[in-house]
Amino acid sequence: MTEHLLSQAPPSAAESTTRARPVVPARSSRRGSGIAEVHLDPAGFWGRRQATNAAATFQHCLDWMERLGWLANFDRVAEGSTGHERPGWQFSDSEVYKLMEGLAWEIGRTGDPRAATMLEQLTERIAAAQDSDGYLNTCFGHPGQADRYSDLEMGHELYCTGHLLQAAVARLRTHGPDRLVDVARRAADEVCDTFGAGGREGICGHPEIELGLVELGRALDEPRYVEQARLFVERRGRGLLGRIPLLGPSYFQDDVPVREADAWRGHAVRALYLSAAAVDVAVDLDDQDLLEAIRRQWGRSVERRTYITGGMGSRHQDEGFGEDWELPADRAYCETCAGIASAMVSWRLYLATGDPRYVDLMERTFVNVLATSPDEAGTAFFYANPLHQRVAGVDVLPGVENPRAEGGTRAPWFDVSCCPTNVARTLASWNTYAVAVDGDTVDLLQYAAGQVRVELGGGGTLALRVVTGYPVDGEVHVEVLEAPERPVTLRLRVPQWATGATLDSDSDSKSDSDPGPRPVGPGWAVVAAVFRPGDGIDLTLPVLPRLTWPDPRIDAVRSCVAVERGPVVLCLESVDLPQGVAVEDVRVRTAGGVRDDAPGARIDAVVVPGAAPAAASGFTGTYRSEPPPEIATESLELPLVPYHQWAQRAPSTMRVFLPTSEERA
Repeated sequence: MTEHLLSQAPPSAAESTTRARPVVPARSSRRGSGIAEVHLDPAGFWGRRQATNAAATFQHCLDWMERLGWLANFDRVAEGSTGHERPGWQFSDSEVYKLMEGLAWEIGRTGDPRAATMLEQLTERIAAAQDSDGYLNTCFGHPGQADRYSDLEMGHELYCTGHLLQAAVARLRTHGPDRLVDVARRAADEVCDTFGAGGREGICGHPEIELGLVELGRALDEPRYVEQARLFVERRGRGLLGRIPLLGPSYFQDDVPVREADAWRGHAVRALYLSAAAVDVAVDLDDQDLLEAIRRQWGRSVERRTYITGGMGSRHQDEGFGEDWELPADRAYCETCAGIASAMVSWRLYLATGDPRYVDLMERTFVNVLATSPDEAGTAFFYANPLHQRVAGVDVLPGVENPRAEGGTRAPWFDVSCCPTNVARTLASWNTYAVAVDGDTVDLLQYAAGQVRVELGGGGTLALRVVTGYPVDGEVHVEVLEAPERPVTLRLRVPQWATGATLDSDSDSKSDSDPGPRPVGPGWAVVAAVFRPGDGIDLTLPVLPRLTWPDPRIDAVRSCVAVERGPVVLCLESVDLPQGVAVEDVRVRTAGGVRDDAPGARIDAVVVPGAAPAAASGFTGTYRSEPPPEIATESLELPLVPYHQWAQRAPSTMRVFLPTSEERA
């Protein structure tokens, strides 16, 4: 392990600026695109969201943390005035670090001087609060506070440190060594001194330190940090954490060793952060058994414990996974942070294996969870993402913290505001997940309008212009702007749902007497050629709406159907219903199929009032000794809209899975 890690030369200054990315496995020839290798069109689906994030979300998060005193917590530690009540949850430090990570990526992507000023000022404040031995936390270890590491179950000290390390990794890779990197190195050393071999055999109740340690170890070429992450991963599942009332050890993933688990369970974000770190450890240490364990857990969890949106977590009580097929639509938790964590696991598995199904799930989750959370202004967010909203959300008050998962209205801030900062750091670095390079093979993974300019493993550059309205339309045009004088392979991902996709390329026409679009199946559409500037490749993905039925073992949505359009899940919103018609009264007719109405669809339906007849009121109206009559009072055609747009127009009720007209009321 040590020899291998030490053989990895640190990146040059140019590489740090152009090819900086969140995940850099030590044992992989495949890499994601650098922060400056993909530039999104600001008018495109993802470019627009990235621009809004830069213009509004960073400042929004900073203002809220300043207003609530979360930033002042660092000042009080620095001043030695921690004796009075501390504002914020015990993990509020982590939100500051996630904001700093996002700012670092934004600076690397655009050089934004406003973001640079924010990051420099935040760095000064947190650095002033660091203890002489490297420990850094505003909730523990100072006068008037509990001792360090006295509550490993729920204290989140190591969790917060993990996010600090990830912020420093973003800064190191986009800028180089500076004060933030020094702060993180000292904090990581303190963790290793305390919890390393021969030290305290403990783990954090919320995994995250493992992710930060591995990536900082990679960035600084420090194997000690990777080894500490390995220790934390291997200690999990041995019952080292105490029990929490109503929550068993599975809540912390401390019931079964990582290698032995068959599926993700317990708190969803915890489970997914741990799995992402386990992949990192497995790849860097060439531990195929550990890697296979996470692949096994991914497979079963995606098949049986994941929503059609890509959302994960079906229980509110523990923000966690349910059992197999336990996927209620109206009580779906699907925390935004769990969606982001899911993408983190899938990205690492793709880099380790090259399997496009991991990127398929990322796309589904990006479009239906990440894009759903923020409002169009980038200043209000969904924490939870249910698939059925029974009561229209009430308007939230702009100046107060809101409960995490209540109502169907995006809130500007939450008492636990992990999601806004997680959205901010993910959108800032989104373009690093769009393209991958493996030698002289370039994979186009996420389709977004913009330009790509990547350095190839064999030397030289491949530069492309991507023109597309995806995911609203399925036409993806790729124009070659620059290429080396040798064969290069370009692979375009064809999602599993894209039956009937076609590929047409100029390189095909050069060697084919009958040029024209050729069918391509799910997986990869491959073009290998000596490209010339001006060459074009056209991928057509069939984004026409389609009906999707759930597995009948999902009791909560049996006899229901959903509609998807490309990677986008659609929904029925009450604002599109005639006056007096409720979402619960609608039954769709599937025999007529579904018609395109970009960016949504239209479907035939009937209205079947669910109210009990006057003669059968009360309990006997709800529960009957014979099937109630189903009388359709009205036939109509209904519009369905992208799920990521719901509740943007007004508070509404909403449903993704729609009962069919054959179902009795």
